[in-house]
Amino acid sequence: MSVDKVISDWKKSAYKPVYWIEGDEEFYVDQLVDYAEHHILNESEASFNLTIFYGKDAAWPDVLNACRKYPMFSDRQVVIVKEAQQMKDVDKLEPYIQTPLSSTILVVAFKDKKLDSRTRFAKLVKDKTEYIVTKKLYDNALPEWVNTVVKNMGYTISPKANSLIVDHIGNDLSRIKNEVDKILINLGARKSITEEDVESYVGISKEFNVFELQNAIATRNLAKAVRIIQYFAANPKIAPIQLVLPSLYSFFNKTYMVYGASGGEDAIAKQIGVGPFFVKSYLQASKTYSFRDVEKILLLLHSYNLKSLGINTARVEDAELLKEMVVKIMM
Repeated sequence: MSVDKVISDWKKSAYKPVYWIEGDEEFYVDQLVDYAEHHILNESEASFNLTIFYGKDAAWPDVLNACRKYPMFSDRQVVIVKEAQQMKDVDKLEPYIQTPLSSTILVVAFKDKKLDSRTRFAKLVKDKTEYIVTKKLYDNALPEWVNTVVKNMGYTISPKANSLIVDHIGNDLSRIKNEVDKILINLGARKSITEEDVESYVGISKEFNVFELQNAIATRNLAKAVRIIQYFAANPKIAPIQLVLPSLYSFFNKTYMVYGASGGEDAIAKQIGVGPFFVKSYLQASKTYSFRDVEKILLLLHSYNLKSLGINTARVEDAELLKEMVVKIMM
């Protein structure tokens, strides 16, 4: 079952006795736990009927005893085990999972990992609980995720603003959501997020960022690329080399895919996994550089990634590495 479906059911007061949430996307685990903690019970009910355990400090008998209590002044109680992956003998919850109370909602948050599927306990959990597995989003799904988050809050976001946020933050859904929230607080009566808003409230320059560096390289504009790299050097926290290189690799990897794609811009965008707004940059790069050029660029990016880690080379400033690499790309 998806996270959205669980929350939708909870909003309708449709509950299962046990929810087991695991996986490597913390944002979704936290989203469910936060809703269970703050929205299933009202304030007066929660004072008597909400019990929270933390896995590192939780003893399994205490969890079982809490689950087997009956609610006070309410039809239900909520028991939450946070960081359950740190709980000793978590498999001792088996007797309760076999025969849970209908008046208790047990939410177990097993973060950053999964149960060993070969064990009897894991099979029981999958069979007897509402079992939710969270997965990291692929990078190419992040822009659409941002669009959905913003839309669900009653706003829109420009493609350029979306790209600035995704390229700057990367695959950290919690941080992206926090930055979007920060922007929305400052929008006033406006309902659309622009790149100027991202620049003002997240601190990302709309002129000097990875997105603009990609465009400069795609059009073989060496002067512009060097200016952007110099800005990065003066503001090292804005775009560290370990953020820049993966972004450039992703850009040229998709450019590489353009050569095997066919049809119009919308069709090509779909085939290489980008939004229609962004496909022009990849098409431009595919015209500027030949198929063989892009192959060499991907090898260069791999080589400079190793250099940035100090492998097989003397330590060089990140900006100098980027400049050297960009010159070789454009040769």
